[in-house]
Amino acid sequence: MDKFGPLPPDHVPDLLTTGLKVVFCGTALGRVSAEKRAYYANPGNFFWRALHEAGLTPHRIRPQDYALLLDYGIGLTDLCKAHFGNDNQLPQGALDAAALRAKIELYQPDVLAFTSKTGASVFLNRPTGRITLGFQPEQIGRTRLCVLPSPSGQARVYWNAQAWQDLAAEL
Repeated sequence: MDKFGPLPPDHVPDLLTTGLKVVFCGTALGRVSAEKRAYYANPGNFFWRALHEAGLTPHRIRPQDYALLLDYGIGLTDLCKAHFGNDNQLPQGALDAAALRAKIELYQPDVLAFTSKTGASVFLNRPTGRITLGFQPEQIGRTRLCVLPSPSGQARVYWNAQAWQDLAAEL
């Protein structure tokens, strides 16, 4: 598989339903996740470890078992569902804030948690430098917005588990 490119429809479908405590939103699937057809599947990604260590899941879930998150009131989506790759490899306009807003308005989770400042920046239409980690003043209906440091191995220098723990404490 290439490092980046288009995805067929529903290659890795959203994990969304009503009644969720939190929906985690990434920017786009990376190459390894696209290959394995699972969210956060790169072994260097902290997502699954962070969920467990923060107490959001009772054990560390494997990426291929991501559908189990619904049992814990957790959903998953991405701002880009049509392409995979690093953020700087996605085509112009691939991050679809309007589609994400429509999903959140429909499903109304308690919290929408962005797994990077980049995703939050696109959605909030604000530069990353003006976005703090944690809960934001904006909401979508009753859904609170939260920004987390990226669990990606490429963003390791910015990793901070505290924001993930703070989210879990709120839930």
